[in-house]
Amino acid sequence: MFTMPFHHPARDYATILEEDQEAILLADRLGFTEAFVGEHFSSWSERITSPLIFLATLIPKTTQIRFATGVINMPQLHPATVAAHVAMFDQLCRGRFILGIGPGGLVSDFELFDVGQAELRPQMMLESIDIVLALWAQDPPYEIDGRFWKISVKNSVYPEFKVGYVPRPFQQPHPPIALSLLSPNSSSARTAGERGWIPVSGNFFHRRYLRGHWEKYAEGCEAVGRRPDPDVWRVSRSVLVTETDGEAEDYLADPDNGLSFYYRFFLFSFSRLRKALFMVKPDLAMPDEAVTVDAIKRGMIIAGSPRRVLDQLVALREETGHFGTLLMAGHDWDQPKLWRRSMELLATDVMPKFATHSAAAPAS
Repeated sequence: MFTMPFHHPARDYATILEEDQEAILLADRLGFTEAFVGEHFSSWSERITSPLIFLATLIPKTTQIRFATGVINMPQLHPATVAAHVAMFDQLCRGRFILGIGPGGLVSDFELFDVGQAELRPQMMLESIDIVLALWAQDPPYEIDGRFWKISVKNSVYPEFKVGYVPRPFQQPHPPIALSLLSPNSSSARTAGERGWIPVSGNFFHRRYLRGHWEKYAEGCEAVGRRPDPDVWRVSRSVLVTETDGEAEDYLADPDNGLSFYYRFFLFSFSRLRKALFMVKPDLAMPDEAVTVDAIKRGMIIAGSPRRVLDQLVALREETGHFGTLLMAGHDWDQPKLWRRSMELLATDVMPKFATHSAAAPAS
């Protein structure tokens, strides 16, 4: 699963944190393999400010699910802070961890941390992760002269007591690194391919852009002589599985439910903040005024009975080509019973059949 997570800002803070915990605990019991959790500092709709702190509460309560940051926004934190905190978390969970990174996505966080220059954030992300990896790979003294960060530890190094040493993660040489992909023809997808990182396509845009992510990732792999492996590709989609098609239709028709609020935010974001309404259009010829919350829901949510959801997932795979992991997007449990049952049906009914189909179908 991949969760921002996103809730109505009027909801009680402690309650939604408990709900988000419960969702991942249920995912672990149902056999979900990964749980990506986002990081946002200045939004009451997205109130997990530290995915590492949040996920640490779940380590002793889970048995097999792999935790992942979705993502740590590297320009907004000092690389030494990231290196130390991630190393500690990876030790706590004994390596059940994927380090998801990104350049940031929340406009108010850009302003809060004074990283508003869009052209610089990807550069800051790459410099930051390179510093993190360097700190894990060597003993002090550290002398790193970057464009955005300068790190020097040479006068306070005491090997006998390991003073001056940055902690190292459980997984060596480092945890797997995943990179979130948002825009069509994402340059980040190529970077992931070049660096050997896991590409993670979000659920924020229409599915017609997914194949472009894979093509850019494959280009990056081929540029460095690496064979692109679609099994490493994660694809996130909003999925609602109900007992009958009618139950899903009734829920989607409600203009005031959690999914409607979620996509109302994205309509606002893509039309007014990002000026990127094309990302949710099924067809570029679609006029802007036709892009409504209902139209976005109809075009971007996989919903219905197990049979219908399976058919839609098969169609998705045929459109995008093979991908290794479907990440169910986490949503507000405005109807807890409905969302719990959706996860159960997805895990026990839909995914076994989809896995069988994916194994039988030729990779493309």
